Amino acid sequence: MEPQLNQEVLNTAAAHDGLLETDAIIVGAGPVGLFQVFELGLLEIKAHVIDSLPYPGGQCIELYPDKPIYDIPAIPVCTGKELTDSLLRQIEPFGATFHFGQEVSVVQKQDDGRFLVETSKGLQFLTKTIFIAAGVGAFQPRTLKVEGLEQFEGSQIHYRVKSPADFAGKNLVIVGGGDSALDWALNFVAEGPNKAESVILVHRRDGFKAAPASVAKMKELCDAYEMQFIVGQVTGYEARDSKLSGVKVTGADGVTRVVPLDVLLVFFGLSPKLGPIANWGLEIERKQLKVDTEMFSTNVPGIFAVGDVNTYPGKKKLILSGFHECALAAFGAAPFIFPDKKIHLQYTTTSPKLHKVLGVESPVFD
Repeated sequence: MEPQLNQEVLNTAAAHDGLLETDAIIVGAGPVGLFQVFELGLLEIKAHVIDSLPYPGGQCIELYPDKPIYDIPAIPVCTGKELTDSLLRQIEPFGATFHFGQEVSVVQKQDDGRFLVETSKGLQFLTKTIFIAAGVGAFQPRTLKVEGLEQFEGSQIHYRVKSPADFAGKNLVIVGGGDSALDWALNFVAEGPNKAESVILVHRRDGFKAAPASVAKMKELCDAYEMQFIVGQVTGYEARDSKLSGVKVTGADGVTRVVPLDVLLVFFGLSPKLGPIANWGLEIERKQLKVDTEMFSTNVPGIFAVGDVNTYPGKKKLILSGFHECALAAFGAAPFIFPDKKIHLQYTTTSPKLHKVLGVESPVFD
């Protein structure tokens, strides 16, 4: 479900020899990392973007490409894929260079104030600034720890939903108690082309870490016999003809029941790992990077952190918050890149200079 990408938009970097010199490197190509390209572009700062995934979009594409998002300003509803595609179109004028399928493994401050950056594929850069927009880091879904189940991963066991249509008409068992588990359970019960034959939700307790409205809707559907909820944990499985035919669920009463299925969907959340970022000398609090709220700088001048990877008093992990952080981080970085230039706030509505940067004609007002 990765977005259909325009090669000219992405200007994806091929193999390079030697050091690449740049003004800015963005670590992470999720929505916040992509919008950081835009905010830097308005200040005429070009960026290289590095991401461990093989395509842009971050968690939006990797975990919920078709899940509706309702809190992007001026967009009543869009999917993660639609948001990613729109951001790619928006940053097209700025010619960012993307490097996918690799992590930043080394960051070293140089005597001239720049940073030497090296990726896991051996690319090397000299950059004046770094913007970390790595979300929860190099994330992996938390897996279901039942010996032998791993043989069904990718065929009958899934930790993310990339194409909901693949599960239409199937007997689904969904494990988890967070928003993802509840959202997908409700999605597959609802009438429509992706409706499942049956949905059984399994969670270890009767309490949920999900939106109360979703929990109420799930219980309403259970009362109407449109889905089922079981309190318990998956402790084993049954297979027939080399295919997963059911899971063993042990309830709080100690009784183990076999629940038949076609597909098992597991949503235990992500295991956030900062990975090499943890070794860059940055101040970390609970696996997040501490920043100020003036320009979202880390404790290392020239390195900024935006989006879910950062923390500060009052932090809210929302995409729209990350967008705001990108704007202030770009202005905070400008003195490192243009030390002798006074940066003025301009508006895309009225600034001929920004119209030129964006490649649009300046409007004529009566």
